[in-house]
Amino acid sequence: MNTESRRRILITGMGILSPIGIGAEAFQNSLMSGTSGIKKSEMYSYLATPDSCVAEIADFNDSTIKKVYLKQQRRSLKVMCREIQLGVASANLAMDDSGIDLEAVDSERFGIEFGANLMLSPPEVLYSACMECTEGTEFHYERWGAEGLPKMEPLWLLKYLPNMPACHIGIVMDARGPSNSITQAEASGNLVLGEAQRIIERDWADVMVAGVTGTRVHEVKSIHAKLWDELADSPEEFSKRSRPFDKARNGQVAGEAACSLLLEEKSHAEKRGAKVWGELLGTGASCVVNRDGTPETRVSIANAIKLAFKRAGVEAGDIGHINAHGLGDSRLDVEEYQAISDIFGDKANEVPVTALKSYFGNSGSACGIVEASGSLVGLKQGVIPATLNYETQDTNCPLNVVRNEPLPTDNKLFLKISTTTFGQASASVICGV
Repeated sequence: MNTESRRRILITGMGILSPIGIGAEAFQNSLMSGTSGIKKSEMYSYLATPDSCVAEIADFNDSTIKKVYLKQQRRSLKVMCREIQLGVASANLAMDDSGIDLEAVDSERFGIEFGANLMLSPPEVLYSACMECTEGTEFHYERWGAEGLPKMEPLWLLKYLPNMPACHIGIVMDARGPSNSITQAEASGNLVLGEAQRIIERDWADVMVAGVTGTRVHEVKSIHAKLWDELADSPEEFSKRSRPFDKARNGQVAGEAACSLLLEEKSHAEKRGAKVWGELLGTGASCVVNRDGTPETRVSIANAIKLAFKRAGVEAGDIGHINAHGLGDSRLDVEEYQAISDIFGDKANEVPVTALKSYFGNSGSACGIVEASGSLVGLKQGVIPATLNYETQDTNCPLNVVRNEPLPTDNKLFLKISTTTFGQASASVICGV
């Protein structure tokens, strides 16, 4: 691995909010025991997803938010929608996990990279304003500025801006270094890691919070998912609906999550005796779309993997396991397998693969780093987490899927793949400890 010619980046803190647990320990315990977080929604009486089946963080609620996870930020909650709250809470947990003394950190060399989905207002927030511009069933757009908008709460927009997680985190932690926000759906996680890595390598920062947040468990977003995505509607048992790469898969499950990692320059981390989760070696990204607008997902994933390998200084044969995107989609799972085959050749059917959306569905922007963290907590135990609900191999994507129970391993190097349905893919190479 080519790590001697540039500053090395260690992962020294992890903050997770997921449907299978809040905090690294709870998250790890659920992965190791094969516990699913997919069930009928407790937070909403009805969603557009089949049977209101989702993966939500029910323990992250009004009470725990104010008393535990965002106790320090209670005054700012009025300008935080749920996704922002999840993102800021994940950064708080990462700081706690890292044990870092913020007063000892040069604030000018402490930065934020954060990924998020586009954030949408729930219907009740818009209702009164929209009704001012509505006659019968017709909405008069020309009246919105003068009649509708004044009915909105003054700070409405601040509550739904995808750059606000980074803003709130930067203020709370007095992080005055480089700050950036990325909104590239499922590809965001690896993109955030890559941006943060390059900032530290360029000696613009010593410490970076690299995080993601996303929820698709939402009144409007669930409608979008129903219209645009293939959503799993069987079997009857909700915990078995997310079935990445399985022959019986029939779509994804909408979820929510947030995860922040503290990335730290190696000597900076060693000087303070930091606990280490792993080392970020390299990332890659690619977007390939045909002239008619259809995505070339196979090509974009393969391109992203090649770039990540080149930057990390590794080859396919070095990889201990693949942490796949594994959406459970009938088409995308096959295209992901094809891309893996393009890179790994004859070994594509041998390298172990884990697909963690089987535990907590697809949270959009949040999925990449949350899933990568699944590999990191597993490797701490010397294992690759198992994929849930993988029973019958699909001959169109015959991967070596880790199933039934975690797989022991001595190889700590893994590849994380993420992709959107629009042809943008990202990948990262990470070494656990």
